[in-house]
Amino acid sequence: MSDIKQQLEAFSSQAEDVMDRVGQPLKPYIPAISRFLIVATFFEDALRIVTQWSDQLYYMEHTRYFPSILSHLFLGLNVIAMLGCSSLVVAKKHQDVAVYGLMAVVVSQALGYGLVFDMQFFLRNLSVMGGLMMVLSDSIAKNKQMFAALPQMTESNRRTYLQLAGRILLIFLFIGSAFHGEWSMMRVFVSLYGLVACVMVAIGFKAKWSAMFLVLFLSVFNVFINNFWSVSHTHYKRDFLKYDFFQTLSTVGGFLLLVSTGPGGYSMDEKKKEF
Repeated sequence: MSDIKQQLEAFSSQAEDVMDRVGQPLKPYIPAISRFLIVATFFEDALRIVTQWSDQLYYMEHTRYFPSILSHLFLGLNVIAMLGCSSLVVAKKHQDVAVYGLMAVVVSQALGYGLVFDMQFFLRNLSVMGGLMMVLSDSIAKNKQMFAALPQMTESNRRTYLQLAGRILLIFLFIGSAFHGEWSMMRVFVSLYGLVACVMVAIGFKAKWSAMFLVLFLSVFNVFINNFWSVSHTHYKRDFLKYDFFQTLSTVGGFLLLVSTGPGGYSMDEKKKEF
């Protein structure tokens, strides 16, 4: 068992060195890219509601039985919140308010569209929530640097817990995807390998390397499985594929932010530094 652990550590260390060399030119831009990707699904969702306004109203009023005024308010407030809060996240302004606003949107849509018990939707939104928590923990770190002379114990603990929760929530998209669809030997191999990476992210062991693997895997998966651009504009599956595509992008953004900021205090990587 110890031999396997040593081999895994040696391999992951080599992989991290390669990633550092290859990704060095992009390193200054990764936080900005990751923030945009995290909120990409909210920009897309707001645009979809606006461009399909009459269809959305019809669904809310005739399928969900919302009163007309409530349907207009629900959709309008969702669009305003998604565009406004997402823009604040990208601009790195009032990030705590922006993140809480987007979390409220996720919960309200689950209730409003009646998707609370849809397992795929639930797992995907847990991952999106994980990405938002990573944004919130990163904003706390920036505030800590700005007010370094003031007592920061409470904020440091809060950031550490948010990073832990964010890491755990991020992996649910992969878990949902791994057990959804037709099985093959290749799928079994990739799913098992990915699940190992998910566990490593959750416990914070070689978290940056594991997160980078999941970024690459989910990016390839997204292009080949959620390829909405290859589906006719009139086909009913196009909107579902587009929704899944941008939600996966948001999770990829969360993993990228994890690569940039690190796993946080409650992780094996950080605990090893103390010894």
